Amino acid sequence: MLLATIVLLGCGQRADTFCITGHIAGAADTMLYLEHLTLSEGAVPADSIRLGSDGAFCFRKKADAAPEFYRLRIGGQCINLSIDSTETVEVTANMPDMSFGYRVEGSGACDTIRLLCLKLADLEREARRISLDRNFTLQERDSMIEGLVEKYKTEVKLEYIRDHYAAPYSYYACFQTLGSQLVFDPMYNQSDLTWMQAVANAWNEKYPACQRTENLVGIVRKCRRNQAKPRQIVLDIDGDKVRELGIIDMTLPDINGQERTLSDLRGQVVLLDFTAFAMDGSTERTLLLRELYAKYHEKGFEIYQVSLDASEHLWKQRCEALPWVSVYMEDGLESDMLQLYDVQHLPCFFLIDRNCDLQARQENIADLEQAIEALL
Repeated sequence: MLLATIVLLGCGQRADTFCITGHIAGAADTMLYLEHLTLSEGAVPADSIRLGSDGAFCFRKKADAAPEFYRLRIGGQCINLSIDSTETVEVTANMPDMSFGYRVEGSGACDTIRLLCLKLADLEREARRISLDRNFTLQERDSMIEGLVEKYKTEVKLEYIRDHYAAPYSYYACFQTLGSQLVFDPMYNQSDLTWMQAVANAWNEKYPACQRTENLVGIVRKCRRNQAKPRQIVLDIDGDKVRELGIIDMTLPDINGQERTLSDLRGQVVLLDFTAFAMDGSTERTLLLRELYAKYHEKGFEIYQVSLDASEHLWKQRCEALPWVSVYMEDGLESDMLQLYDVQHLPCFFLIDRNCDLQARQENIADLEQAIEALL
């Protein structure tokens, strides 16, 4: 009790700080981490404490001018929080069900994020149940899960976002994910884009100089362009270069900012893949590509995957652990490269042989694995 009192007294509020305090029962002698959920680097360590027998903790940090997002983490158990200015948030939880059994006081926004997390967890459980039910075909399962997601989005829009567009939890809802893909899909779904734009407008009015506002406004602008009718372009292509390589070359940045050139993979069989991680079915498709990569990479197979996601942050999160070349095309669906390769839909892939000659595109490949083996 004395130690807990000292911790709480040490968390006395200063004018320029926020405070996250509370107790995690059943977590004695474990490390509790406070992580800042940044736009550019993901979860960044902000502070930590080894919990005592009473589980008391207190973190105090400099407050930002606009809402920011943090999480408390023990192992894989996380509690997501939004911090607005210099408030004090008190969290009470029990291990091992810390992520879903916690209580929060002092912040209505944090408590609403808790409800959103619980609601998303219910969606994930139901989607997982359907995906494992072999009484339905794959198409039927996809359709059922899609219906669940649409129902979830409608409820979140009407019950949480509507009339609260500038709230931290409305921003948080816009970036919730199911598996590896965004629940809200502003790149391809007009309704989702409309609601995200309403949130962006509210944040732009209330927090005009905020980095998150600039990022959100940028995503909305890019998605609006992507959903617009594709423009007609006239391109002057170096024909000699195309004939020499057999492909139209490209150089794009990977997650570390390193420029990666497609033609540098000459000597390997390459799957050139245009995709977007926010699309439906992205997780399952990534798993299939992993199987192909694991089976054929040592024999000379490589993947050059081009992301056209509206959110660069989402792309970085999704490709961080991928073993192949993953690059980002900032122009998205407006890129001239899509016109050059005549990409009519996503995902769309091409096979390139060891001489850097384009051999086939997705529509002409009946069996991808068999086609890869033939080129190897």
